[in-house]
Amino acid sequence: MRFIVSTSTLLKHLQIVNGASSSSTVLPILENFLFEIKDGLLTISATDLQTSMTTSLSVESKEEGRVAVPSKILLDTLKTLPDQPITFIIDDNNFAIEISAGDGKYKLSGENADDFPKIPVVDNASSLNVPASVLSEAITKTIFAVSNDELRPAMTGVFCQLSPQNITFVATDAHKLVRYTRNDCKADKASSFILPKKALTLLKSALPNSDVNVAIDYNATSAFFKFDNINLVCRLIDERYPDYEAVIPANNPNKLIIDRALFLNTLRRVVIFANKTTHQVRLKINGSELNISSEDLDFANEAHERLSCQYDGEDLEIGFNARFLIEMLNNLNGEEVTLELSTPNRAGLLIPQTNDENENVLMLVMPVMLNNSY
Repeated sequence: MRFIVSTSTLLKHLQIVNGASSSSTVLPILENFLFEIKDGLLTISATDLQTSMTTSLSVESKEEGRVAVPSKILLDTLKTLPDQPITFIIDDNNFAIEISAGDGKYKLSGENADDFPKIPVVDNASSLNVPASVLSEAITKTIFAVSNDELRPAMTGVFCQLSPQNITFVATDAHKLVRYTRNDCKADKASSFILPKKALTLLKSALPNSDVNVAIDYNATSAFFKFDNINLVCRLIDERYPDYEAVIPANNPNKLIIDRALFLNTLRRVVIFANKTTHQVRLKINGSELNISSEDLDFANEAHERLSCQYDGEDLEIGFNARFLIEMLNNLNGEEVTLELSTPNRAGLLIPQTNDENENVLMLVMPVMLNNSY
């Protein structure tokens, strides 16, 4: 089997799917890319058995064939080569691979493609289409709030709720929660599933900037994403997602409106002086004035800043982990945000002030108990 391809084109496609491959000691074949050539089209696959990615590109070849190629050595080689035509010659008997590029020749051992796991196909699937920009925005807005706690597997992914009215994406780690709803995307029937974080990270980096439609097929066990010449299939997290609606406080009489960038930059400064374990900041709201302060008693560090804001409610003092607030404000759009509060021991809600009717974003952050030392 022989084919010719440009180094930069091949590298770009390999980097897209590489994240799906696995450095598995149990199954060394997972450290390979699967190359399949048919009718001048090279299809490249990578998998870790939970998530699989496939991409295809045109190459110069009159033959057909399949081989598993070691991913690390191939990527490392291509990264150092200039953009030029590169020729692959594969011995169909012992899977030896010879690569010729300019004046260089490189030999490596491939493996039998039949040992490579079969890329799953989603059968009996329901389907919907979502613009790439919407999907990318939904992942960005939610993925930072996903939990890393393997003891609560349901929370290690993003919960997708589909309905004939809208699509909602939810992520939480029990300290913070994000609910992102799109009213301009709909499904034929109500359904829900949990997408794993790794698949979403891969999907986000592969999604194009142009607004193509992403075809999503899903069944009880897997979800399949297809756009341009890229396919991604992942196993869904088979768990029951917690009742997140019950956590969102409905009655929040205290509403603070503030400039998002100003609030964000103040928190970034004040948290430098906070306790390095708790990252606790204190928000004290009096009339139209917001005082943000922090302290680290171990090092006698403290910081105080005063901001003006619009506030409707009773005077209030509440503590938060500043890192959570900073993450949320970083992932919100709009010049101003509303912080809705009820009491110092109940969750606060961050809602952006935007005019986009199609987008509805709500972020929730749990408070931390204040020690009244200052």
